[in-house]
Amino acid sequence: MIRREIYLNQIIPFINSEDIKVITGIRRCGKSMILLQIIEELKKKNISDEQIIFINFESLKYADLLNSLSLYNYLKNKIVNKKMYFLFDEIQEVNEWEKVINSLKVDYDCDIYLTGSNSRLLSSELATYIAGRYVSFTIYPLSYKEVIDFVNKNKINIKKENLLEYFMKYGGFPILYTDNLATSEVTVRLTDIFSSIVLNDIVKRKDIRNKELLNRVIKFVFENIGNTFSANSINKFFKSQNRSIDNETVYNYLEYLEESFIVKKVSRYDLKGKEVLKTQEKFYVMDLGIRNINVHFKDEDIPGILENIVYLELLRRNYTVYVGKLKDQEVDFVCEKDSLKIYIQVTYRLNSDETIKREVAPLLDIKDNYKKYIITLDKVWNSDYEGITKLSLEDFLISNEI
Repeated sequence: MIRREIYLNQIIPFINSEDIKVITGIRRCGKSMILLQIIEELKKKNISDEQIIFINFESLKYADLLNSLSLYNYLKNKIVNKKMYFLFDEIQEVNEWEKVINSLKVDYDCDIYLTGSNSRLLSSELATYIAGRYVSFTIYPLSYKEVIDFVNKNKINIKKENLLEYFMKYGGFPILYTDNLATSEVTVRLTDIFSSIVLNDIVKRKDIRNKELLNRVIKFVFENIGNTFSANSINKFFKSQNRSIDNETVYNYLEYLEESFIVKKVSRYDLKGKEVLKTQEKFYVMDLGIRNINVHFKDEDIPGILENIVYLELLRRNYTVYVGKLKDQEVDFVCEKDSLKIYIQVTYRLNSDETIKREVAPLLDIKDNYKKYIITLDKVWNSDYEGITKLSLEDFLISNEI
């Protein structure tokens, strides 16, 4: 089991704190693995097996514990006269789970870890019942740096020179880098993951009756990563296809996609007015693999795919990210962390002076002194350009430059 240090380093300092530890992220991104690695950390601290209770609520083994009373009674009979450590995987599967968590905190000396695949469900219920008593961590599919580690340690048969292209096409779900899989098997695994998310976290939970309409909205979003659009844009597209959908339904579907971690919305930020804008957001997918099995991978998609990869990596590095607007120009990413701010432009190739000038123009028009970067798929560019630092995509992903 390969340790995911980026997340463990965030969570471990909270072991034995009063806070409930809430670990969220898209299904199959590795949340269960994180819980098992937390258990390893507990055992290093001489916590005994009888003090640790781990339950994965997606397992049929625990099918009779999916309501609050049966779960609480089961746990009550497992408790010993020492501090208890509860690790609950996919807790949202339990009806009225928040009552159990609250009771455990009230009744026993315990340390609690929860995972879930629905951001709204967890955050709203925790805010209602356990206000101010939890810390949250978002887990993402493997970063490119982690993929390299998994490929090397698990002896996966992907050539080093092909790995970035593979990552761009198939994404970072850990299961793809645990065993050697044929291309057809990779597609099957990604299809199963995507179907499970849509069925369990959207269709069933939200009682969606028109699944075909939902799938069309998903496909529209997947085809437009890196483009600004609105619910009205989707509405107009459907009308051009002789179909109808009202804006409220579109807004709901987009919200459901966010809640289930399929996509992430990025707001625009007016660099002149210094305010977050409420229209024409961008959406990026949380894993490119599930995008690319639903939308044919085309060369013209590469600019948006590159943006998507950079955006996810910035989130992993704990930046708050916006799309920058400067008059009629766009800066791909305005990134903030603590007192730090950086600007990033992402481009496919910098193969001519004209392309370079076009890409750097928005950055040069920003008159503050924060660092500015261009990230490109190009391997080599010998010098910076008027104070703007150039990085290849691969260098950005494997280094700590930003």
